[in-house]
Amino acid sequence: MKFFIDTANLSDIQEAYDLGVLDGVTTNPSLMAKEGIFGHDNVMAHYKKICEIVDGDISAEVIATTFDEIVREGEALADLHPNIVVKVPMIREGIKAIRYFSEKGIKTNCTLVFSAGQALLAAKAGATYVSPFVGRLDDVSTNGLSLIEQIVQIYDNYGYQTEVLAASVRHVMHLVQCAEIGADVVTCPLSVILGLLKHPLTDSGLATFLADHAKGNK
Repeated sequence: MKFFIDTANLSDIQEAYDLGVLDGVTTNPSLMAKEGIFGHDNVMAHYKKICEIVDGDISAEVIATTFDEIVREGEALADLHPNIVVKVPMIREGIKAIRYFSEKGIKTNCTLVFSAGQALLAAKAGATYVSPFVGRLDDVSTNGLSLIEQIVQIYDNYGYQTEVLAASVRHVMHLVQCAEIGADVVTCPLSVILGLLKHPLTDSGLATFLADHAKGNK
């Protein structure tokens, strides 16, 4: 499984990268705004900074909703760096654009996916990644993990090359269960990645070992 970090915060990206387990980054306009990054030139410059930290796929989201504008915006993003993946919303014009990008050799991430049917369309159009939102489905009393499992099964049935990127992952168990189901990628905040380190028995065991070592050196 690939680990992506879902943020535009450079410090968090650097910390995850320094841990040695980071494979890529996902961002969106909301995450950019959270970091106080506004305006086309500032956003584009920030994507370049992210690409300087991480040698992996960096999802950069378009804000357009018509085919021509999605293509124009997506091509400009793809020109920034070879690792840029154009993040396109799951809408009619988005699917058309994903097919266009696929034929041009531009990697895509189909985002805001909430059903298996949507994921099937994305794969048919040639998306590199499809991003079902686990946490947001849980928010409306729907099992987001069941959707991940369903998409993985459908893609396995037909040998689709589109990778299942579990998004809106909010806690460690989400991540672990996505791994059990067979998601290709998980994207989450730094706190979730660091949460994998934690177990009380590890902490207590280490404390005992260090205490015993200290006794032996008195």
